[in-house]
Amino acid sequence: MFESSEIGHKIDKETYRKAVPELRAALQDAQYELKENGKIPVVVLVSGQDGAGKGETINILYEWMDPRFISTLAFSAPTDEERERPFMWRYWRALPPKGRVGVFAGSWYSSPIHDRLDGGMGKAGMDARIDQINRFEAMLVNEGALVLKFWFHLTKDGQKRRLKVLEKNPKTAWRVTKWNWDRLKTYDKLQNVVGHVLRMTNTAWAPWIIIEGEDDRYRSLTTGKILLDAIRQRVANADKLTTPVAPPARVNLDGRDVLSELKLNRKPLTKDDFETQLAKWQGKLSELVRDPRFKGHSLICAFEGSDAAGKGGAIRRITSALDARDYQIVPVAAPTEEERAQPYLWRFWRHIPRNGRVSIFDRTWYGRVLVERVEGFCAEADWLRAYSEINDFEHDLSNAGVIVVKFWLQISKEEQLKRFKEREKIQFKRFKITEEDWRNREKWDAYHEAVCDMVDRTSTGEAPWTLVEANDKNYARVKILRTVCERLEDALTNKTERLK
Repeated sequence: MFESSEIGHKIDKETYRKAVPELRAALQDAQYELKENGKIPVVVLVSGQDGAGKGETINILYEWMDPRFISTLAFSAPTDEERERPFMWRYWRALPPKGRVGVFAGSWYSSPIHDRLDGGMGKAGMDARIDQINRFEAMLVNEGALVLKFWFHLTKDGQKRRLKVLEKNPKTAWRVTKWNWDRLKTYDKLQNVVGHVLRMTNTAWAPWIIIEGEDDRYRSLTTGKILLDAIRQRVANADKLTTPVAPPARVNLDGRDVLSELKLNRKPLTKDDFETQLAKWQGKLSELVRDPRFKGHSLICAFEGSDAAGKGGAIRRITSALDARDYQIVPVAAPTEEERAQPYLWRFWRHIPRNGRVSIFDRTWYGRVLVERVEGFCAEADWLRAYSEINDFEHDLSNAGVIVVKFWLQISKEEQLKRFKEREKIQFKRFKITEEDWRNREKWDAYHEAVCDMVDRTSTGEAPWTLVEANDKNYARVKILRTVCERLEDALTNKTERLK
């Protein structure tokens, strides 16, 4: 894997001097085309051995390109805030918007490589993290991103020479520390770990580009030309990339499905029963979120359901049991311009709660496989791949100690019509009913099919769907509270071993 980057590549000064002006102009032109196109984010990972020129390369890119449309993200040891969230959270937050270039100095590869070297991660943990990274990068590419992964390589002798050169120059001596020399002693071990990681993540959609790092001019020109060619090619083919289409999730031969089998017209709870059950489960929820063990977890309650099914009322019964300082409600509507410039799941990652906190989503990431699918707001290939991306997302959350509780509230078509008419009559509820709600009724069957597919494809052991019979609002509210408490109690008392 490293053979071609150990040849001893060099570029003489005159060749370099002549090549740079043309390359700079071309890079800026490509950058402006990228911005004008507005559909493609460029993610550039700059990785490699100590002294291989990572920092110099980033500085050169800023010198050659328009710095207004580049951002550099440097990652070292995670902060307390970052440690209290899933591993990928801080990288999601740093993704560049469409039309811009994001350079990652240190990335999602740094931590697993260092942890493996230091003995903090076993082979199983490493392989699980590699699988997670491959899926993440596949998602980025499917969302339209250009992902370029550079590894700047040095032989052991070459690294020693580079460190000595840097150490002798007063302008760069500060960059060489005892830690760097100590790391040189583990060169062979690093090569074994890096070789394994690079082989396992050298995918068709995001291959590694290995560049010899000893000669500054060769490294800079090579990186610049690869970046230029990749941006040009990606912009030229922006409208030609497609993703495969999967077969149907299920075949319904007898007309029965997870929604049709719900008992919507059960006997309503009496007022006394409701108040008794409400007080019981609200009290239980209040105790559970104050349990010291919850400090190692966080809670996400995700609400989806038919229009007028009672999501708002159910959410209010949950928040009544919580301290307002410890939760946030995230109402999800159409994405903003900022959110449309990012991968689909980005806007949900930014609201992941830290340990000891609760986030309640009123509508969720499932919009892609529900309203966007039914209304044609995204391509079929996009909503089909979203099922696995959502499962990966929720797996990442669960692995980090986040308890994900998902609810679908279902009412009958007749009950919905009754509630719509009631909302139109009551002054303070009129804001809840819109022309869009009436239009959605015309697509009842399409939404029914989409919900059934969603449950079939995304109800996992870590984050199962709870289907709520919501014709009786009080029954639904009690069932939701009870389910949250049971899931919380189970997570606190029966911790399963998670990959670290």
